[in-house]
Amino acid sequence: MTKLNSYLNFDGKAEEAFTFYKSVFGGEFLGEVYRMGNAPGTENLSEEEKNRVMHIALPIGNDLLMGSDIVQSFGQNLTVGNNNYVSIFPDSREEAERIFKGLSEDGDIEMPLEDQFWGDYFGSFKDRYGIHWMVNYNAEFRK
Repeated sequence: MTKLNSYLNFDGKAEEAFTFYKSVFGGEFLGEVYRMGNAPGTENLSEEEKNRVMHIALPIGNDLLMGSDIVQSFGQNLTVGNNNYVSIFPDSREEAERIFKGLSEDGDIEMPLEDQFWGDYFGSFKDRYGIHWMVNYNAEFRK
């Protein structure tokens, strides 16, 4: 079966953000943290750009949260926007609360985590790195 994973881009904050995500979700990074400077043809990058993350992955349940930093000298630009969210479906109400509280720390809450008219326990926010998240728990869905 085809699998879909989220991939996030940052402007020099990928490793910091993923270390934070790891502190909330637990686990270990999948493989090493690949750096731009390890790739062929990157000799002319600045030391700061060489140290940027080319790829990082954190297993969360059966899924992967993946990410990298942009490199401006490659013509890449980052526009932080609300055009995508990482949507999480925890196994319990308590886990939903733990994840929401952890990830939203120092972020901007859009919708507080609370019971919604459609029957789910739901909340959304932008974390301190500009990533939009949705936390959604439905007891009926988990039966």
